Amino acid sequence: MSKTDGYHGIEDAYALAEALRPALHRLYRQLRRESDEAELSPLHGLLLVAIIRQPGIGVAELARMEKLRGPTISGHVKAMERDGLIARAEPDPNDRRRNGLIATEKGQEFIRRLKQRRTDWLASELVKLSPQQREAIRAAIEPLMEIGQ
Repeated sequence: MSKTDGYHGIEDAYALAEALRPALHRLYRQLRRESDEAELSPLHGLLLVAIIRQPGIGVAELARMEKLRGPTISGHVKAMERDGLIARAEPDPNDRRRNGLIATEKGQEFIRRLKQRRTDWLASELVKLSPQQREAIRAAIEPLMEIGQ
């Protein structure tokens, strides 16, 4: 590869990013609108999904993972407990001070309904596209999944 190929590759990637960013932003906004009706803040939704994926996660670990301060997360955790979305797990037998977090059935059902609402909306939009357009999107999924890995 010559130096000019590298330059053109960067130039091409930049042009692609400029074209892709508004489309992704619009899709993200639409999907968020589907959760606006859910009466759950985006942060609470994010935290709830993290807790579902890692049952027993501690508050400090959750804060580190989401790059937020411990006291900030603690306030959100208390609110989510109050709403019945999460609960404290039994204390860790190796460290009685640590109580991990688990999603309640209500919290798990909430996320299931939210995902279903988003999937329903997206499917209703995808069905409006031609088979060729849907195939182009299908082909783009794998490379898009690699971004940010």
